[in-house]
Amino acid sequence: MKAVVLVGGEGTRLRPLTLHTPKQLLRVVGFPMLERVLGALHSYGVDEAVLSLGYRPEAFLAAYPEGVASGVRLRYAVEEQPLDTAGAIRFAAEAAGIDSTFVVVNGDILTDLDVSELVAFHADHGAEATIGLVRVDDPSNFGVVEVDASGRALRFVEKPKRELAPSNDINAGVYVLEPGILDRIGYGERMSIERELFPMLVEEGKLYAKSSRCYWLDAGTPRTYRRAALDILFGRRMRQLLPRDGTIVKGASEDGSRYYIGREAALDRRAVLDASVIEDGVEVGPGSVIKNSIVLEGARIGPGVSIVDSIVGSGTVVPANVSLSELSVVAKSTELEPGAAFVGSARTR
Repeated sequence: MKAVVLVGGEGTRLRPLTLHTPKQLLRVVGFPMLERVLGALHSYGVDEAVLSLGYRPEAFLAAYPEGVASGVRLRYAVEEQPLDTAGAIRFAAEAAGIDSTFVVVNGDILTDLDVSELVAFHADHGAEATIGLVRVDDPSNFGVVEVDASGRALRFVEKPKRELAPSNDINAGVYVLEPGILDRIGYGERMSIERELFPMLVEEGKLYAKSSRCYWLDAGTPRTYRRAALDILFGRRMRQLLPRDGTIVKGASEDGSRYYIGREAALDRRAVLDASVIEDGVEVGPGSVIKNSIVLEGARIGPGVSIVDSIVGSGTVVPANVSLSELSVVAKSTELEPGAAFVGSARTR
């Protein structure tokens, strides 16, 4: 089966990290986010994916020069201008010659939703399009899909008040589509699948949806990106690959805290780690403390640095005695001076 993976966005919510690296190439415990998405698809029978690219396409081409990732053959469709979700899907699907039922996923969604079950449900109902739904405790920050007893979609409710939500089932950003649906999308035209195409199909009674109880996370913000890594570190997301050449260490604290250390990382013995992910090639100086944080590959952490509940981008140099806390995010372009303190902030040039 083939898939379209939407990875063309600029990742503005994750700046400044994404000023240097496309969002889906940011690492999540040793593997780029994209490889975790593709790995999940491959486990459900997807063997070829076309990446719908817009922002920094050359980074993806350089990352996968052989055109394979996580066992999935890759093709590329580079938009000259943003086409929104539906426009991007048609552009990518035609570039890959898709002519049978296919899957679409958002490239920043990390989920264990069973795609093969969704495809089977789609076929059984003769749907033109099927939305994968996930059940959450509080749907008020998401698009809620209301369905009838057969699974036919009746309406969309965008970010309803919790007490007014028709259900707790939200759009998971995973779709199964028939190729004929592409004719409803003007080639090269901007069109939203959520705001335009799906409501059109609801009116015609041709859109279905299936709910699942499974792990699901939109990893597109600093808070959720950090959570994605820690969920793997602490086993809250099961069956996830861990790099063979990295190390997960169980700390001595009573709560069983852990930390991950990538290959060729150099940590001074006087540094303190707790519930954090340290990617490949990171250097950490004496007396530095890193807790509940992510330090991406090649970063250099000076002596006496405190990093708590924060993210340090790849190749970033953090000078002595800097303090980062409350979800501060820094990258190569962040202006850092020795002894500076950042509280819930990030600065770029």
